[in-house]
Amino acid sequence: MNASPLSAASGHAVPLRVGVAGLGTVGVGVIEILRNQAALIAARAGRPIEVTAVSARDRSRDRGVDLAGLGWEDDAVALARRDDVDVVVELIGGAEGTALDLARAAFSGGKSFVTANKAMIAAHGPELAAAAEESGLALAFEAAVAGGIPILKALREGLAGNAVGRVYGILNGTCNYILTEMRTTGRDFSDVLAQAQALGYAEADPTFDVDGIDTAHKLAILAALAFGGRPDIDAIHVEGIRHVTIDDIRFAEELGFRIKLLGVARMTGQGLEQRVHPCMVPLSAPIAHVEGVFNAVVAEGDAVGGTMFQGRGAGRGPTASAVVADLIDIARGHAGPAFSVPALALGAPAAAPIDAHVGAFYIRLMVLDQPGVLADVARAFATEQVSLESLIQRGRSEVEAVPVVLTTHATSEAALRRALDTIAALPAVIEPPRMIRIENSL
Repeated sequence: MNASPLSAASGHAVPLRVGVAGLGTVGVGVIEILRNQAALIAARAGRPIEVTAVSARDRSRDRGVDLAGLGWEDDAVALARRDDVDVVVELIGGAEGTALDLARAAFSGGKSFVTANKAMIAAHGPELAAAAEESGLALAFEAAVAGGIPILKALREGLAGNAVGRVYGILNGTCNYILTEMRTTGRDFSDVLAQAQALGYAEADPTFDVDGIDTAHKLAILAALAFGGRPDIDAIHVEGIRHVTIDDIRFAEELGFRIKLLGVARMTGQGLEQRVHPCMVPLSAPIAHVEGVFNAVVAEGDAVGGTMFQGRGAGRGPTASAVVADLIDIARGHAGPAFSVPALALGAPAAAPIDAHVGAFYIRLMVLDQPGVLADVARAFATEQVSLESLIQRGRSEVEAVPVVLTTHATSEAALRRALDTIAALPAVIEPPRMIRIENSL
């Protein structure tokens, strides 16, 4: 590291000096925690941790925190060249551009680097980890996944003696809030999304959250730490929650399930399976009861079994807390390989295709209740050797669509999709079939 914990001349602890790029909600939260808990942090880190310089777009904006006496850089990358900065904290966001330029400049300039940027780590993590290791510096990104929940530290350290078989979780608070509100209020997706935007839980453009992209970035990082591979966002099957209806949520409750958007990574005989999509979660599973904006992650180790971590996955306090935890590790000199193993040792596990997934499924059809319709549906499933477990039919009308809900026993996704293609072509089926995977083994 740049500054030794103890000064040979004075014997006093030398502060770890921090430059913060990005003074939004989280950046201000980092400054506040470092100031408000200065004595506690110094005791735990073995030396003070002080913000010495910052960078943001607008100097004149009142951010509710005193910036007097701090160095200011209009160009964030300039933080990496300052003599009074030992560690750069990046809170700008984005996989490319300024954030990536700053990360590369930090290691070139002899600075360790802390970030909450899940998109950049998912896309460029191994490159940055290699640069850090070559320079004897630290790359830390606890805040990139699940906010204040210390799940990356748990995988890297607490579960280091375990072979992880599966890691899964609720990784996006916006989606969990929307699904919770739909279930508890009976309102549809678009109505609850508008409420989430008004409350600040969802962005004006919610695509990143509701289409599963945010969860996929986080899952790529979790899978890399859990299975020793490189993050591979392209290997993840991604679906969002736009197609989940209030009818699906009600049928799920009737069947003993709750719908959650999950990220799931597990090693299979076909390779590493990584998928993000709505799931039917049994009400007996603890993760089914994680509600609102909360996140939860479950890691299953061969020695420890299942371990569950739950907490707030975003926001000023939780995310800033994770950033400060990384700074304390760096101040102690405890930062090791960012992905648990040296960057050059990261493998590239074979990717299991989504068609190879085997599991149970929920299917909702909207059909005209005409003679022979159910027989045609049953025939399509039988042709693909898909075994049905249950069937629910509501209402009766030969001119208006009525829902038919089916659940299957475990079957291959490829076979199920072939059956659904056949069913979608039936004249009495007036909407595309809706399918949600059932996760019975949680």
